[in-house]
Amino acid sequence: MNHIRTAIALSFVLAFAPVTFAQGMTKTDYRTQQDKIDADYKLGKAACANMSGQQNKLCVTQAKSTRKIAEANLEASYTPTRKTHYKARFAKAEADYSVARERCNDKADNAKDVCIKEAKAAETSAKADATVQLKTADAAATSSEKTAVAKSDAQTASTDARTDATVEKRDARYAVEKEKCDALAGAAKDRCLAQAKTNFGM
Repeated sequence: MNHIRTAIALSFVLAFAPVTFAQGMTKTDYRTQQDKIDADYKLGKAACANMSGQQNKLCVTQAKSTRKIAEANLEASYTPTRKTHYKARFAKAEADYSVARERCNDKADNAKDVCIKEAKAAETSAKADATVQLKTADAAATSSEKTAVAKSDAQTASTDARTDATVEKRDARYAVEKEKCDALAGAAKDRCLAQAKTNFGM
């Protein structure tokens, strides 16, 4: 059990260890960090070798997710733009979902279905927030434009992104609550579904 705890702890630390560099990061520094990411991935994956079944699958998924996050953070550090920072947040959302989704395989029946929906809702929320942040940053950057049309278009895009994010998050949360209702039957399920629709304005 100790090697299992060590592997999971290592994956957790690597996944949330931020990659921070000055904007003047050299190509040599970049390649050095790439090599480190590859080495960390191999180390994390090697720790999974003594595991089997679902524990092995989860461990490997964590190692892959850690690498994906680190690579995206590295790109954002090497080429710090609004777009690369957006991609880094997007990559983390997908990586976190992969791990959460794999954890759901420890469950069964409705509990597993709910788990998957919750993992998807978290991913949807994180991606929506990343998009809002990008659009808002774009709008702020465009505020220096001289034309009123450019400012208006940028502000509209930002507002639309916030509206879309709110709808996406609501729909994802509704899907979770709806899935929970499937554990019930008859009138109890009907009441559960009706309450979910009321709560989320569906």
